[in-house]
Amino acid sequence: MAVSRIIGECLDALLHPSARYDALTTARHRAFLAPRLLGSLAAFAAFPLYLVLRGAPTALEAAAFSWLIAPILVAWFLSRTGRYEQAHLLSSLALTSLVVGVAALTGGIQSFAAVWLVVIPIEAALSASRRAVTFAASLALGGAALLIGLGLFGVLPTPTAGAASSATLAAFGITSAALYASGLAYGAVWLARTNGALLNVEEERYRLLARNMSDVISRHNRNGAVRFISPAAENLLGTPVARLAEHGLFDRVHVADRPAYLKAMSDAARGRETGSVEFRIRRDVARDERGRPSAAEFVWVEMRCRPLESNLTTTAASNAGETEVVAVMRDITERKIHEQALDQARAEADRADAAKSRFLATMSHELRTPLNAIIGFSDMILQDDVLMLGPERRKEYAQLINDSGQHLLSVVNGILDMSKMESGSFEIVPEPFAPRPALLNCCNLLALKARDSGIDLVTRAPENLPEVVGDPRAFKQILLNLVSNAIKFTERGGTVTVSAAVEGTRLVLRVTDTGVGIAEEDLKRLGDPFFQAGKTYQRRHEGTGLGLSIVKSLVRMHGGEIEVQSQIDCGTTVTVSLPLALPAGSNVTTLNPAMPADSPAPDYQVKKSA
Repeated sequence: MAVSRIIGECLDALLHPSARYDALTTARHRAFLAPRLLGSLAAFAAFPLYLVLRGAPTALEAAAFSWLIAPILVAWFLSRTGRYEQAHLLSSLALTSLVVGVAALTGGIQSFAAVWLVVIPIEAALSASRRAVTFAASLALGGAALLIGLGLFGVLPTPTAGAASSATLAAFGITSAALYASGLAYGAVWLARTNGALLNVEEERYRLLARNMSDVISRHNRNGAVRFISPAAENLLGTPVARLAEHGLFDRVHVADRPAYLKAMSDAARGRETGSVEFRIRRDVARDERGRPSAAEFVWVEMRCRPLESNLTTTAASNAGETEVVAVMRDITERKIHEQALDQARAEADRADAAKSRFLATMSHELRTPLNAIIGFSDMILQDDVLMLGPERRKEYAQLINDSGQHLLSVVNGILDMSKMESGSFEIVPEPFAPRPALLNCCNLLALKARDSGIDLVTRAPENLPEVVGDPRAFKQILLNLVSNAIKFTERGGTVTVSAAVEGTRLVLRVTDTGVGIAEEDLKRLGDPFFQAGKTYQRRHEGTGLGLSIVKSLVRMHGGEIEVQSQIDCGTTVTVSLPLALPAGSNVTTLNPAMPADSPAPDYQVKKSA
């Protein structure tokens, strides 16, 4: 063991630096160096013994022993240059020259040395190079043909050794050739085992990588059919890998994304750089008793594909449509969710910016108009001695100032209420109260406004309405905003109907008008702060756009629902459904604008009338 270790260390010291970074290349270089160096050194070591047994060598024998330095020179060439194939070519040439030379002087094709011609291609086989084997076989056959030809024409000298000596030389030639061939066979076996061990290690390494990496590696035909797919596909798609063979993967791709999937495969098969493609693919999330998928979902994946390198240079395979593609897929569902959240946040920011612009535009009008009236009429009253205003005119101006102040106060109160609701600081104080008197009181407050506008205000409230647990002030504010909006957006001669009824455990309020109605595209945004339906140049009625938004917030704080049905020029119906009793365990409710992820579905619905 110590001797073999020493020999191995010496061989490693002779290796060219280029052969030290790959285990298989190192093994081949060592298998080349070992027999040539050890064989030549053994022959030189046996030369003194040969002299003792044979006496002074002949010129032929001296030349043969001198030629044994050639393998050492070839080994030195490999050690210095690292050119493995060229070293094999030189070794075959040197061995053929030695064999042909000795055989030509010792009997031609019948010489003991001729059997070494068989060893030459066997030795070259260790190179794993067709070029080296072809060259060695050509040299061996050429040497044999040369010896046969020289023998037929009587050019070769007649051997002078006796029969016993010829037999001894023949035995020596056959034995030495057999021993050298055996050494080559052991070298071939050692290389094969080394290669197999390296392949097993490499295979286990890639198998470990394929099993534990989250990305899916797959191999496809040009039409996308799966030839191989890594085990990670089972975790990604929730199905055994065997079911994805052929078109099993394509069948799972979302129908809308299949053209992009096939285009990426086709482009990669043609050798084009496709970058990456994103598509949705079905994942099985549950299975029945028979193992069939019972529930599935679509997940987003990103796929990068490119042609196999082995097929890039195979023109015939490419022409036959056999070009294959290797693809790497990665789950990007979480990234897509983040992108959608970012897009939604960007849209919300845009809407907030637009709301701010609408707020400034609306408030500049809503605040300027009553302020102008207050300032103008108050100035006229101050100039009473100049204008000589009578008592009735001063009273009229004072009423106009009061109305403008009340309007201004309502605008400011609306803004303050909306601000409190959005910040979560608006509180309601629930208590039992009778809804019918509150409803009648609100309608009576707005009856004069309806009569002045030429609108019929109809109230339908059964006397047996039960008590409701809620905030009476908020209840009145809901009714006042809804009824005043209905009156404001109804033309003269129209009708506004306010009704109340109990349906199950809820009190249902309906405010119906025969007014201008709301367009379908505006229904979705109805209730947003400062939003007003219709384009600015089309509106016949102005306002702050806070009324319905405040109603929506107050209804939500009571745990209720609101629904709007409308049609242009046919009227609008707003339905508010409030629970008769708030949930037990809380007597104060605040609006939290930051809804948690597990919050119930929005309670604000919009519909277009049939």
